[in-house]
Amino acid sequence: MSGRLFVAIFLGIVAATVGAAVGLVWLAGSGTFGRHEAPGVVSEVPRPPEAVARASRAIARAADEIGVPRPKQVLFGDLHVHTTFSTDAFLLSLPGMMGEGAHPPADACDFARHCAALDFWSINDHAEGMTRRHWRETIDSIRQCEAAAGEPQNPDLVSFVGWEWSQVGSSPDDHYGHKNVVLADLEGDRLPARPIASAAPEGGGLPGPLARGLLGFRSRNSRFHDFAGFLAERAELEACPEGAPPPDSVDCIDVAATPELLFQKLRASGLPSLVIPHGTTWGFNTPPGTTWDKQLEGGFHDPERQRLLEVYSGHGDGDVYRDWRAVELDENGEASCPEPREEYLPSCWRAGEIIEERCLESGEGPEECEERARVARLEAAAAGRLAHHTVSGEDAAEWRDAGQCRDCDQPSFNYRPGGSAQYLLALGSFDEPGVPPRRIRPGFIGSSDSHTARAGSGYKELRRAGMTDSFTPDGASGSQAFLRPDTDEAVAFSKPIDPGGRPSLGLLEWERQASFFQTGGLVAVHAEGRDRSAIWQALQRREVYATTGPRILLWFDLLNAPGGPGRSVAMGGEVSMEANPIFQVRAVGSFEQQPGCPEATGQALGPHRLERLCLGECHHPGETRRLITRIEVVRIRPQVDPSEDPADLIDDPWRSFDCEPDPAGCSVSFEDRGFRNGGREAVYYARAFEAPRLAINAGGVRCTYDEAGRCVEVDLCGSGGGRDDCLDDHEPRAWSSPLFIEFSGARPASAVGGLAGR
Repeated sequence: MSGRLFVAIFLGIVAATVGAAVGLVWLAGSGTFGRHEAPGVVSEVPRPPEAVARASRAIARAADEIGVPRPKQVLFGDLHVHTTFSTDAFLLSLPGMMGEGAHPPADACDFARHCAALDFWSINDHAEGMTRRHWRETIDSIRQCEAAAGEPQNPDLVSFVGWEWSQVGSSPDDHYGHKNVVLADLEGDRLPARPIASAAPEGGGLPGPLARGLLGFRSRNSRFHDFAGFLAERAELEACPEGAPPPDSVDCIDVAATPELLFQKLRASGLPSLVIPHGTTWGFNTPPGTTWDKQLEGGFHDPERQRLLEVYSGHGDGDVYRDWRAVELDENGEASCPEPREEYLPSCWRAGEIIEERCLESGEGPEECEERARVARLEAAAAGRLAHHTVSGEDAAEWRDAGQCRDCDQPSFNYRPGGSAQYLLALGSFDEPGVPPRRIRPGFIGSSDSHTARAGSGYKELRRAGMTDSFTPDGASGSQAFLRPDTDEAVAFSKPIDPGGRPSLGLLEWERQASFFQTGGLVAVHAEGRDRSAIWQALQRREVYATTGPRILLWFDLLNAPGGPGRSVAMGGEVSMEANPIFQVRAVGSFEQQPGCPEATGQALGPHRLERLCLGECHHPGETRRLITRIEVVRIRPQVDPSEDPADLIDDPWRSFDCEPDPAGCSVSFEDRGFRNGGREAVYYARAFEAPRLAINAGGVRCTYDEAGRCVEVDLCGSGGGRDDCLDDHEPRAWSSPLFIEFSGARPASAVGGLAGR
């Protein structure tokens, strides 16, 4: 055999081997070796009827002791739950992330029923990328959950079908945010053929088939192959054709790119539904400069469906307004960087500081470094929510507490005050001359936004990795390739970033965000019964409130409503009156939790599932109630003229009451003696606070301050591979839904053009 022939044969063998290897990797990355993400099997064991009855009796007894006349049932739930049918939740389930593996809809049902002992919940997987098969499996799983609930008029758990409409814009002009859609019914003809998404899937910047295949073989973990199969199932999904809905058998994504189109499609379906905005202050996804204003226009709000607002979740608090902004926008939408304030350091400003520090360390002169800092601030402001990528080779700790609300309680990450509940309540739309200003009047709820199917996860403050979405990536697993692009070298000048480029999970601030994930909140309803219809009616009339997780009891009533002596109106109500309103707030603390789980929970789930799903800890109340220490009341007087500054219209707190240390709770009454003289609409809501306790990530980035009060060092949760719970002090709390009170008399001359009756 000649040498040339031998070389040719050898190269042919090498090429064939390499080709076969590449083909094998490509097949793996295309999902050939993966398993379909199945819905799981729902436990058929209900909660013990006596346990359900005992909880109801305890609430009724507390209501009686605090003096609530004719109390309705107080039921607790979670209307924001993701399973590994959502792409981001599946991603977090991979080895090296949270690494727990599959948490399908059956897990969410069993956790809600047995671990958290909720009264109701909804499933809300992202519609973007939801296949027809997974949608049908979702519905079937929720029906199985409902079938195990016992008598329809007295179920242990009511389960609602829903989804999340997840829209993210690249600028304030095209960003509308995330909204959960919850459906009233479970019958076949009362459910849509497919959920409505904001867009068809584009891959989210995730690695392609070859990279996914390499990860699968490298890790030797079948979960990567399953994820490849999960993505392959979605690879061919396209938007449904415009016009008449396609047949149910067609696998396509029903797209509504804006809230206006979403509301149009929901109305056309004729199905009773609620649309619940959430994460409206969450800068992880929300471009800086975003506000509620454009969503008050025209068809971008539907008052029949958009009746609730999630003010608290495992992503933080979105209640309070602050008058600072992350960027300043001119009339053309061009962004510039505002100067820092004592209570806020814009991320764009910190970008300039980082570049200036590096520049000086490299030996450049002050003038050159100051100019580089100026450019860095402009480029970071223009980059929107991707500002951190304008600084190459950045370490997350270098950003310190930039972008964070320093004087807020458990704020959402990179806080956007223009999306806060208070800003929304102060706002009016004046786009129709001669017509009263258009407003959004939401009830307030809390929920979890869990991505591990753990509905109502806030009953205890432990097991950060699992009970929250905070995790510490394991770099050795290769999973970080999905979340973090290659890190550039640290240099002493910034670079421009296009905020409108292809979206990617890997472009977001995962490392700092890990310090802001908390255990989930709850929604409570005051319902006439515990069945599906009673809960739905309570949600519809906004007789609901939010908590940070504990089952605080809260009542907020207008005592002198028009219509006769003794007529009261509960939280969420709207009235028109001329007299000064008189209010009463009653609050009772939650029960102290006992360690572990009730015996019945272990019997229902078995020891293995109890540990894997509940993490060995359940809602397990004792006999001692925690103290209510303080009640605050917020008053907001919505704009009557577009020139009014919302900051001047928000009184927070307007009233504050310290409570006696009484396990029976705290009750306060008060009057707004300025309402009649003010001659304008007012909105009121109450907050009730429990005694302080430790909570996961309550300290945010955990700053170390210098003598001047500047944050000079941070202790990021999970930094250095730490897996502790990152505990810090916080005050568990509850928010009532607002009472909306219009002024029915003639507006006093003193009130025209200003705020009378402060």
